[in-house]
Amino acid sequence: MSILSKLNSPTMYLICGAIVLFVAIVCVFFMVRAYRAGLAIGMDKTKMKRTITASATFAVLPSVGILLGVIALSGSLGTPLPWLRLSVIGALHYETQVAQGAAEAIGLSGLSAAEMTAEAFTTIALVMSACIMWGMVFSIFFNKKYLKRLQNPKNANTGAAAGFGDTAMTAMFIGLVSAYIGSYIGGFVSGGGLLSFSGSWLPLAVAIIAGAVMALFIWLAEKKNAAWVESFSIAGSMLIAMAAAVVIKAIAG
Repeated sequence: MSILSKLNSPTMYLICGAIVLFVAIVCVFFMVRAYRAGLAIGMDKTKMKRTITASATFAVLPSVGILLGVIALSGSLGTPLPWLRLSVIGALHYETQVAQGAAEAIGLSGLSAAEMTAEAFTTIALVMSACIMWGMVFSIFFNKKYLKRLQNPKNANTGAAAGFGDTAMTAMFIGLVSAYIGSYIGGFVSGGGLLSFSGSWLPLAVAIIAGAVMALFIWLAEKKNAAWVESFSIAGSMLIAMAAAVVIKAIAG
């Protein structure tokens, strides 16, 4: 039995599916409690139902990007683990980056099904799980104190507490994007540039296209009052960039 057959075995689906089902039940439980709490404080039932419908509708488009992540990772890690990771606590940019980094750290050329072994999968899964657990751990110890800062009238008026969080998140994403772009530029330079197509400039070209498409979505949302495009900006930029990668590869041969 191949490694992918094992990773897609009924046992893996049962383990991961049970966890996803538990989380789904918890979500439904709190949704029902929130709805009842809304009725108890006198909120309009029609408006609440309209909000639920609108939220469910707009959640579909962003989830396309998550589905693409599951599909991308399932080729080397099987379907159950990426499905579990991206359904419960994972994030698309995090899972792909950490899985790729862990694979390269243990000697694989990348997330390749041909090179995947049980030991490599175990290491990748462990790194993916261990590195993201700290948000939950820190919430247990520090979230109550952070909420008190947000509820403080002084911080509420100045936005100091929330402002720091926004700045830290922005800095993190700038660092993340810079690391990716830096690696793409390094591959482009070491690969001989445009004169020698070995796939070295393809990631850089796709990153530029994805960034340009995302910038277009942001421009439409902010300048043309088309706020609805934000719901599928990530999925849209990913799909267009992936399609561009296929076209560029086909043209370049």
